Amino acid sequence: MTRGLVGHSPANMQTFLAGVLYPARKEDLIRRAKKNEAPDDVIEILETFPGEKYGGPQDVMKAYGDAE
Repeated sequence: MTRGLVGHSPANMQTFLAGVLYPARKEDLIRRAKKNEAPDDVIEILETFPGEKYGGPQDVMKAYGDAE
């Protein structure tokens, strides 16, 4: 399995975002990740995402890949 930033795989990132309704703003992603008890390093990654709006999980994964 591919390992992502700080040891989190892209699949794990989606687990922390379970329940997000798309399209979603970056703030929505961060709020949901906190609600899903994501570790601080995952929250920090989300805070570095460049865009403000994400159309779906594929947009989140693209931003995640760009952050690497």
